Amino acid sequence: MNNRFTVVPLFVPAVGAVLGIAAVAVWLRASSAVLLPERVPGLDRRDSTEGEEGSKIPASGILSRGEGKAADLPGAWPRFRGEQFDNIARPGVALARQWPVGGPKVLWSVELGEGYAGPAVFAGRVYVLDYDRENAADALRCLSLADGREIWRFSYPSNVKRNHGMSRTVPAIAENRVVSIGPKCQVTCLDALSGEKQWQIDLVRQYGTTVPPWYTGQCPLIDRGRVILAPGGRDALLLAVELATGKPVWKTPNPHGWKMTHSSIMPLEHRGRRMFVYCASDGVVGVSAEDGSILWETTEWKISIATVPSPLPLPDGRIFFSGGYNAGALLVQLEESTGALAPKVLARLKAGQFGSTQQTPIFFQGHIYGVREKDKELVCLDASGKELWRSGSEHRFGLGPYLIADGLLYVLSDEGVLTLAAASPKGYQQLAQARVLDGHDAWGPMAMVGGRLLVRDFTRMICVDVSQP
Repeated sequence: MNNRFTVVPLFVPAVGAVLGIAAVAVWLRASSAVLLPERVPGLDRRDSTEGEEGSKIPASGILSRGEGKAADLPGAWPRFRGEQFDNIARPGVALARQWPVGGPKVLWSVELGEGYAGPAVFAGRVYVLDYDRENAADALRCLSLADGREIWRFSYPSNVKRNHGMSRTVPAIAENRVVSIGPKCQVTCLDALSGEKQWQIDLVRQYGTTVPPWYTGQCPLIDRGRVILAPGGRDALLLAVELATGKPVWKTPNPHGWKMTHSSIMPLEHRGRRMFVYCASDGVVGVSAEDGSILWETTEWKISIATVPSPLPLPDGRIFFSGGYNAGALLVQLEESTGALAPKVLARLKAGQFGSTQQTPIFFQGHIYGVREKDKELVCLDASGKELWRSGSEHRFGLGPYLIADGLLYVLSDEGVLTLAAASPKGYQQLAQARVLDGHDAWGPMAMVGGRLLVRDFTRMICVDVSQP
């Protein structure tokens, strides 16, 4: 999620959405696009019944093609938090330690609908789940990494009101397929290169999901040919479906009725056992990657208002949780007793020590880096949660994202000021700083590929060249 939104309980009046077939007429406005197909069943909001268990699958969607071409550039950022789920980029090129007076060069810029959805990058293409407010539609857009021009977009009806932004999630790409989750919990799988629809799932209709108060913040997870989701529904706390077909593989029971949050699922390897860890509405669960069975659960970590940051796996079966609204942070250790796993609390940090409203911290070379909720300062903690340094009151960053690449911290402020600092436990060392965006609420997750940094604010995404000249 994360991730990627404010949670002040203030509601913005909605602009009336265009419903039904009328939306199609508006979509046809793009003279340069080739629409596929010309007539799409389901745009009248009726469903076609497909799949197993009598599930209803939306049969709607329009694919339109643009003039963009995929960049001939190596590297990938194929999901939320990157290739290794750690928010650490492997740039493949040398990165600049200093920037010119005007800041790093902006290679291209593209307008987006209101929101905080972050990009994913694969095969020279940038994928972002946008919201087309004029046509009341989610729009999964594929852009060229070279110049930002649109290669294709896939749109489907979704009536979303303005509520501190619409879009919030990051797509996931694997095996030439891209999967996204829309604001109203609609899961869509497309061919990553052509944009052709593979399958769709409506988590609300099929699994009884309750849409979170500020829409979906959970990012999809693709793992070994399966898409892992957390519906938090009647009989499926977690769910695995085939990436190729969308057919269910396993479901995790939901005996406590825990609901979906804005947090995302994280994979974890512990003593040869692979599992998925998820922060649900009233506790945390660890489930088997093999069959979805519950391996352990705890109510030691829950946030009453909004759970946004994802679990942060540490070495040796430790997991670090953090949240906003004075939740602070929690460090647990997975321990095995009589054949069963159980999380033991190692440390509980007060909000003044560390807490994060939106962004998930980064574990890098034995240390935890993050922006603290209370004072908006960048801090470095050791693996036990002890503070080693803070950036100081003259260096505050707000709720924006951050990532690490080549030993460097890239931190974006709410207003679009990008800061470059050393990722070192020795102390805060700022190397460069520049305003790269002119908007506000620059909270969407960043991505980096080949020295190209993708950042966004509320209505715009840019590609910045941070490589060494």
